[in-house]
Amino acid sequence: MDRASVYHTHPGLLSGTPVFTGTRVPVDSLIQHLRAGVTLDAFLDDFPSVSRAQAEAFLALALNDALAHTPHDVAVAA
Repeated sequence: MDRASVYHTHPGLLSGTPVFTGTRVPVDSLIQHLRAGVTLDAFLDDFPSVSRAQAEAFLALALNDALAHTPHDVAVAA
């Protein structure tokens, strides 16, 4: 799933906050739910306009971005 079909920003929608495409649900809502220990299923129940495919794709994109920006030259202390 490409990034644009998962989430986007628009200056006239929630002041440019990234939202799941086709919704007004900020992607940060998913992160905050997961940080609070709420399951993905419960998040999807709370926000039925977000598809499971979008939520899972967002998490995969976030993980890939985090791994791509992880420093690989940091020495590990023994």
